[in-house]
Amino acid sequence: MSISMMKKDLAFRELTISVDGHRVSARISGDGPPLVLFHSLLADDTSFDRIAEPLSRTHQMIILNLPGFGSSDRVEGGLEAVADRVAAAVERMEFKQRPIFLGNGYGGFVALMTAIRHPGIAERLVLADCGAAFSEPGRAALRGMSAGAKEKGLAGIAEVAMRRLFSVKYQAENPALIEERRKRFIAVDPQTFHNACAALATLDLRGALASVTVPVLVLVGEYDEATPPPMSQELAAGLPNAELQILAGCAHVPQLQEPLLFMSAIREFIGKQLN
Repeated sequence: MSISMMKKDLAFRELTISVDGHRVSARISGDGPPLVLFHSLLADDTSFDRIAEPLSRTHQMIILNLPGFGSSDRVEGGLEAVADRVAAAVERMEFKQRPIFLGNGYGGFVALMTAIRHPGIAERLVLADCGAAFSEPGRAALRGMSAGAKEKGLAGIAEVAMRRLFSVKYQAENPALIEERRKRFIAVDPQTFHNACAALATLDLRGALASVTVPVLVLVGEYDEATPPPMSQELAAGLPNAELQILAGCAHVPQLQEPLLFMSAIREFIGKQLN
């Protein structure tokens, strides 16, 4: 499977779901068991484009725009409210079988919170580069990013955001992709960004992890600065039925940086042989 194949254009169907009068939008492609993808705070739904084609061969792939992103309406009330809206949208899709949730970064936190608040909604979880709680330095970094964005706008902290997504070496070797990611980040709804930073800076799900009994694959990039490996190690240790894989050479968005490695890591767990 080549990188060019993984970037192949797909025929997506656009879907908009109404939850109490609020929109949740998604792109859907493929057939098979449902697989719902949750994107990061610093990288929108297009961050899954490099793995979309192989996933769509074997799964019905639903790439969400999380609340406040794309054409999905913002939600107030913290990560709990985000998770509840996502859960309602998933339930309205009326899948014939429980979907697999795959979340990256902020999307991993949302997927985990949704599974905690709505037991049985997902058949299994892939949680890439997230955790159950940030360290104090991590909390401070989130507050600092939000404060910086309030003062200078998202463009003013774009370089910081890129460092949290990709290693310096990777940025230097992939300037076109980094510029695209920078533009995507700057387009994020500012209030959604501030709300998410505030929610993550106080989040602590460690006491609720034992309630998540479905199988979970926890992944983390070796060089992830945003959610460092110790966070994923703590997450995997607290979940009753989890396995952990550290992705060598990767940072916060491994599906963008090393799509082949990412696909290899999830292939067996999601239950289909992807060629």
